[in-house]
Amino acid sequence: MAENTTATTKTAEAAAAAKNGSTRSAEAPVRAERTAAAKTAGAKAAPETAKAEKTAKKEKSSRRKQQGLLCDELSFAAAESYKLLRTNLLFALPEQECRIIGVTSSIRGEGKSTTSVNLAYTLAQTGKRVLLIDGDMRLPTIAQKLEMTGTPGLSNLLAGLSAERNCLRKSSYFDNWYILPAGDIPPNPSELLGSERMHALLDRYKDVFDYILLDLPPVNIVVDALVITKWTDGIIVVVRENYTSRRALDACMYQVEKLGAKMLGFVMTDANVSASSYKNYGKYGKYKSYGGYDYGYGYGYDKNGRKSSAKKDQAFLDAAGEDSVAFGDNDG
Repeated sequence: MAENTTATTKTAEAAAAAKNGSTRSAEAPVRAERTAAAKTAGAKAAPETAKAEKTAKKEKSSRRKQQGLLCDELSFAAAESYKLLRTNLLFALPEQECRIIGVTSSIRGEGKSTTSVNLAYTLAQTGKRVLLIDGDMRLPTIAQKLEMTGTPGLSNLLAGLSAERNCLRKSSYFDNWYILPAGDIPPNPSELLGSERMHALLDRYKDVFDYILLDLPPVNIVVDALVITKWTDGIIVVVRENYTSRRALDACMYQVEKLGAKMLGFVMTDANVSASSYKNYGKYGKYKSYGGYDYGYGYGYDKNGRKSSAKKDQAFLDAAGEDSVAFGDNDG
């Protein structure tokens, strides 16, 4: 009886082994097919992955290139240009405890936002309490330039949708530099900027900050910048060399002067000038490191090579790309 049981068990085990072997034989082609499919998918994904990596690398390079125009990444000459602009502002507005300054341009693409960021950074370097407000609620860029979240911000605050503590951001550069980003794009930016809430907001911040910089939309495009000039101590107009037309600048100045805003002066960007002003500073080497432009500052010259003149003394500060600055006092 025991022998029969043992024989039965061995027969069952042999049958099971044969079944497993048959199953493995049947699964082998399936596994081979899956492996081949995985290899094919991998081969197809490789170019896409390489393309994605190339795009990411390009975007990172673009961000790094942009950061070279901002704050502590400025060249020596460009940084000195902004410091001179800072000094001229002190003389232009000597009495105010808090200076509210609007930065605008005639058309888009002249570098007003980059100028606003660098001017705010340069003012904060002195230990002054600085607030930079992105008032260009139609096309905000300040938050992106400073690599911070753009919402909630000014529009949310003025609409009563967010608390002030959720909208103000402290910069990563200085503890005395704050940023109020534009926030969500509203349907009525002009009405918000010209509202009594905006006026009350500026009045409250005047007791907290030494400088309030407003990055405003281009004057010739929308009226947003014009409705808030009545609450500023002065306006700086950014002009891009070989880009801004005289007609566009004339139209901009007409609008600003029509409203009685105080014109502080101009900032020239994208200026292609000689670096001869720095030729004696050998330890700094050449200032030709960005965009093919030379860095430097000096007095402006007209097309005939004569030193340009103005109703008042003007210091023209020039540097590469959107770093270049030209500023002159003008009572307007």
